[in-house]
Amino acid sequence: MERNVSHIALFAALIAVLGLVPKIDLMSGVPITAQTLGIMLAGTVLGARRGALAVLLFLLLAALGLPILSGGRGGLGAFMGPSVGFLVGFPVAAFIAGLIVERWRVSIGIAALAGSLIGGIVVLYAFGIPGMALILGKTLPEAALLATPFLPGDLLKAVLAALITRGVMVVRPAALMSRP
Repeated sequence: MERNVSHIALFAALIAVLGLVPKIDLMSGVPITAQTLGIMLAGTVLGARRGALAVLLFLLLAALGLPILSGGRGGLGAFMGPSVGFLVGFPVAAFIAGLIVERWRVSIGIAALAGSLIGGIVVLYAFGIPGMALILGKTLPEAALLATPFLPGDLLKAVLAALITRGVMVVRPAALMSRP
């Protein structure tokens, strides 16, 4: 139990630290951030349940006003902008990424890559694009077009998450909680 709590808190902190990268907003108003790498890693390393809890803790702290979202944003106002769909999708993305790693019995690198691609990109965009469309008053295809600049970076983050997860498995297998 204590180990679970410390890992959840550690990954919430990791996601916050990844937000320290200077904020770069695109035309959509959604910032480019390294925090999605933390979302992917929370799922692939901690597993579905713990990964989602780490992300929920991070979002709770952000909602309470801590400036831990990209660019030092925090508070409920951060949940009213064009990135709201992505923020709502963060815990679901971590959960799906973790679920894939837990259930798919292939090499950890392949499972982590699949989890990161499906959870960290497909699922996250499934929440983020409608959120952008709603807030910006765009159609879904228009919002999807606004999201395309994020894709190359997100693909790179998915590969990094897979490599890091595999590295954790090699160096410290007991720390990889997504594989019981």
